[in-house]
Amino acid sequence: MKNKEKEEQKIEEKAEKIAEEKIEKAEEKVEDIAREVKLSELDILKQSLEEKQKQADEYKAEYLRSVAEYQTLRNRTEKEKGEYINFGKAKILERQIGIYDVFEQAMISVRAGQDLKSIKVGLEMIYNEFSKMLKEEGVEKIECLNKPFDHNVCEALDQVETDDVEEGTVLAVYQNGYKLNGKLMRPARVKVAKKKSDEQISSED
Repeated sequence: MKNKEKEEQKIEEKAEKIAEEKIEKAEEKVEDIAREVKLSELDILKQSLEEKQKQADEYKAEYLRSVAEYQTLRNRTEKEKGEYINFGKAKILERQIGIYDVFEQAMISVRAGQDLKSIKVGLEMIYNEFSKMLKEEGVEKIECLNKPFDHNVCEALDQVETDDVEEGTVLAVYQNGYKLNGKLMRPARVKVAKKKSDEQISSED
């Protein structure tokens, strides 16, 4: 009877041992699987990071190209702008040099002590040349003398009470005004008629 119990005990111990071994192997297998999963996730993260880094490098390269292109365009625009300004100056100065030539001839006549008639002719030539140049450049003189005062193109520096003309009439132009291609450059500075007050009319009577 005791031998049988011993054998049963041995069998149980052996079964327990086998069960423990299987459990250990199962745990090791689970750990291996978990390790493989972690390694796989790490590879995925590493690959994703590499792709993001590559994309970031591409964006950076594209940004640097854009900056270089913008700088090139800006430099070219500034150069062309300078050329246009110089071209415009040259055109205007070319016209002014022609007027200067006429003025120089007039000054020669003055210094030579020639008659006033030739000096007058020279000054008229200068005036006409300058007027022609301004007109061709789109500059227009504001004609406002003896016309109703227009605050859009005129600036009243003085007012005179009078009944000789209608109130608001421009009596004198102190400084001419000009437009460039229809747009106001400088207002005309003028003197304007004002209606006499009742007190002044009474005193005159």
